[in-house]
Amino acid sequence: MSGTAADLLQFVNSSPTPFHLVSHAEQILRAARFTKLEERDSWIPGSEGETPKVVKGGRYFYNRNGSTLVAFTVGGRYQPGNGFKVIGAHTDSPVLKVRPNSQRSSTGYLQVGVECYGGGLWHTWFDRDLSLAGCVIVKEADGGFKKQLVHIKRPILRIPNLCIHLQTAEERSAFKFNNETHLQPILTFLETTLNKEESGKEAGKERHSPALLGLLAQELGCSVSAIKDFELTLFDTQPGTLWGLKNEFLSSPRLDNQAHCYTGLCALLGHAVDIEADSGVSMLVCFDHEEIGSDSAQGAGSPVMSEAVTRVLGCFSQGEEIHRITLRNSYLISADVAHAVHPNYPDKHEKNHAPALNAGTAIKTNNNQRYATNAETGFLLRELARRAGVPVQEYVVRNDTPCGSTIGPIIASKTGIRTVDLGICSWSMHSIRETLGCDDVVSNIKLFQTFYAEFAHLDSSCSF
Repeated sequence: MSGTAADLLQFVNSSPTPFHLVSHAEQILRAARFTKLEERDSWIPGSEGETPKVVKGGRYFYNRNGSTLVAFTVGGRYQPGNGFKVIGAHTDSPVLKVRPNSQRSSTGYLQVGVECYGGGLWHTWFDRDLSLAGCVIVKEADGGFKKQLVHIKRPILRIPNLCIHLQTAEERSAFKFNNETHLQPILTFLETTLNKEESGKEAGKERHSPALLGLLAQELGCSVSAIKDFELTLFDTQPGTLWGLKNEFLSSPRLDNQAHCYTGLCALLGHAVDIEADSGVSMLVCFDHEEIGSDSAQGAGSPVMSEAVTRVLGCFSQGEEIHRITLRNSYLISADVAHAVHPNYPDKHEKNHAPALNAGTAIKTNNNQRYATNAETGFLLRELARRAGVPVQEYVVRNDTPCGSTIGPIIASKTGIRTVDLGICSWSMHSIRETLGCDDVVSNIKLFQTFYAEFAHLDSSCSF
C-alpha cells in the first residue's frame, strides 16, 4: 500500500461492504507476513512448554463476523503492563440493505425491497447506477455451509426521480420523498426471471424473487437451491475519483469511515517493518455497526476491544493487576471523518473551529462527551503531530447545532482507556459520494505512524 490518495480510492473501490473491506485488508496483512488468529481457539498454551499463539515480535490479525477487523503487532521489547497503542475506526457506512423478504413489484416492474441502514443523505441515491454486494450463505456439496462474498460490479438497480412535469410547483421547490415508498429500487420487468425452473423448489425461497436468486447463483457459480441466506447491500458502481484543478480532492462512496480503516492499516504496516525496538502493542480495530449505535456483537459497544487487550495480554501474564495497569498505560485514537467548513455554508461552523480540507487532521472536542477528547489526550495528540511535522486543526460544534458521536466515548466508558477523537475533514458526510483532501490522507498516515512509534516515549515523559 503506497499511502496515497489514489491508493485509498483503489482500496475503497474494492470494498463495497464491511465484509469486502475486512477480506481485502486480510489479504494485505497476509502479504505483510501477519498471522491469522481464530477467536474460537485458545491462544494460551494448554500445557507447560507449549508456545503461546502470540509472542514478542509477532504480527497478527483476526476478524469477527467477517465485518470487524483486529490487527496488531507485539514489540520485541514488550513487557506485561506496557500500553496498547490503538487506532479505532469503523467499517460500515449509511447504505440501503436488502430486506429478508425482498420480493416486491409494482405496475409491471420487479423491485428489490430495501431498508435504510444508518442516517444517510438518501436523496443522493436517486438516479445512480446501483448494484449489490455482500455475503451469501451457500450449501456445499458435502452438506456443509460456507459464506461467500459477492460483488456484482455492473449496474443492475436504479431509483429514478419523478420527472419534473409530474410534479407540482410546490413539489419542485423542495425535494421531498418517503423513505418507504420512494426508495425502492427497480431491478427488471416483472415477467423477467433467471433460472426460473430452479426457483421455488425449497420452502422460503419465495422471500426473494427468482430473478434476484438466479443472478446471485450466476455470480457465485452455484445453483439457486444452494443459496440459503444472504446479507446484501446496495452500492454506487461509479468508482471514486480525484478531481480539482490540481487533483487536490477525492470523492468516493464510503469515505466515512473506510478512509481511516485505510490510513490506520497503512500506519500499522509501516510500523510492522521494524518492531523489535517497540515496547508496546500496536493495534488497529475496525468495528462494524458504528452508524447504528455500535450495540452489536461486533460493534464498539461489544466486548471486542476489551477482549483484544485481555487475550493478547493473557499470552504473557494473566494477573488482574497487570491488566489494570495495562489499561492505564494505553491510549486510543478514535478516528472518524470530521466536518470541513463548506464554502457555501460557512455559517454552519463556529468561526474559530472551522477546519478546512488539505489543512490537516481535525481534533474533535465536545465537553458533553459526544467526543472523548480532554486536555490530556488532546495535548498528547497535538504533541505527536508536532513530532510528526504534520498540521492539525480543531473542531467544536456550534451551540445551536446537534453533535454526532463516535466509537470514542463508547470504548472509553467501557474500558477506561484514555481516548482522543479526531478525523480527516470531509464534505458531504453520509452522501453516496463524500469528499476529502488528498494531502490530508498522507499527513494522517504520518501522524498515525508517529503515534505507533513514539507514543510510549512521549507518555513516559509526562507526570500526569
